[in-house]
Order: sequence, then structure tokens, then C-alpha cells
Amino acid sequence: MSETGYFSRETFAFFRDLAQNNNRDWFLRNKPRYEQHVREPAQRFIIDFGRMLGDVSRHFRADPRPVGGSLFRIYRDTRFSKDKSPYKTFAGIQFRHKSGKDAHAPGFYLHLEPRNVFAGIGIWQPDSATLRQIRHYIIDNPSAWKRAVGSKSFTRRFELAGESLYRPPRGFDPDHPLIDDIKRKDFVALSRLGQQTVTRACFPEEFATLCRDGSSLVRFLCAAVGVPF
Repeated sequence: MSETGYFSRETFAFFRDLAQNNNRDWFLRNKPRYEQHVREPAQRFIIDFGRMLGDVSRHFRADPRPVGGSLFRIYRDTRFSKDKSPYKTFAGIQFRHKSGKDAHAPGFYLHLEPRNVFAGIGIWQPDSATLRQIRHYIIDNPSAWKRAVGSKSFTRRFELAGESLYRPPRGFDPDHPLIDDIKRKDFVALSRLGQQTVTRACFPEEFATLCRDGSSLVRFLCAAVGVPF
């Protein structure tokens, strides 16, 4: 376990500078800063938090590999975007379910961006088949859904977030008492954090506590899509 912390003011300074200089030449000149203040501390955090992840659930993985692991690539996919900036101006770390192949799997997430630091849990932008599973599971298990998002441990730290449909999805009762939740396109919840929180040496323990506090939602979603929690 680190005695000096993982992320630092330099982590966020790098991303502030990158936002002002989002081009290949600048990034190549400053790549050592990225490696020293973002990638390497993220890998250390992933390893140390991974030792605690089993106490939350043994079905999620912490993978410190620089490519294909828990740390998202800094390179943006610009193929279908009007914004052709080549680099992300934040670090994203996801501890996804072992059955998941990409970022749309059930998981626990950490977002590091200047003035926008948060922990996230749940399933982000699931495909249409998974959305139907979750929506029907809510209808079939309304009390379990209410417990999942209404427990004190959950509500004191997390708030449901993400995109929703303007109208009820086709085939679902618009007068259903949980229609606002059924209309969700994302089944995620966020807990806002300060930069000082994530720079503390004890942050892996604090993040593990956050994941436990939000586990009721993740447990429900795992049941909805048929994977173990």
C-alpha cells in the first residue's frame, strides 16, 4: 500500500494543460508527464485496490495492464465524432464484471478530471437487449429495485444519473409507477468527490467503502442480466 498517495495535483495539472493543447505534438513532448502522473499512479492504485475488491465482490476484476486493463486508453475514438481532439482530458478507471468485454458491463468506475471527480457504479449505455432485461426485471421485482436504490448506505453517497428516454419505451405501460426508472437508458449512480479525497494515501480504502455502499444497485443489475455478484 502506498504511503505517499497515488494521484496528485500534477495529475490534474496535466489534464488542464492537455485541454489547452489537445494535439499530438504537445502530447508527445509531455508524454513523460502522463506516464509519471497519470498512468503509473493509476496502475499502482488498480493493484492496491484490487486487493480489496474481493471484499466487495469476487466477480469483478482489477487489471493493471496499460492496454486492455482497468485504465481506459487516453486516445479518443474520433471516427464518429465531430470533435476530432485526439486525447481524453480525463482518466477513467473501470473495475468491470469478469463476464464483461467492454465498458458497458456492470462495474465500479473512477473518473479523474479537473473539477469533475466522481465514483460511478452500475451499467453505462447497455445495448437494447440488456436494457430490456433490466426494465423487465424492475417490473418483475419492484420491491427489490426500491431497496437497491433506496437504502441508507446507497442514498447517503450516491445519486442515480445518466440519460433517459423522453417517452416510455415501446411495449411498456406509461402509467407504471416506476416508469421514470424504466425510461432510463443508463443504469448508473454517481458519488461526487473532491480532488483532495483522491490524492490521499488511504484513497483505496475510501473507494472500497464507496463501492460497498453502492453495491446494492450493482447486485440488482447483475441479477437482472443473469451474472453473479
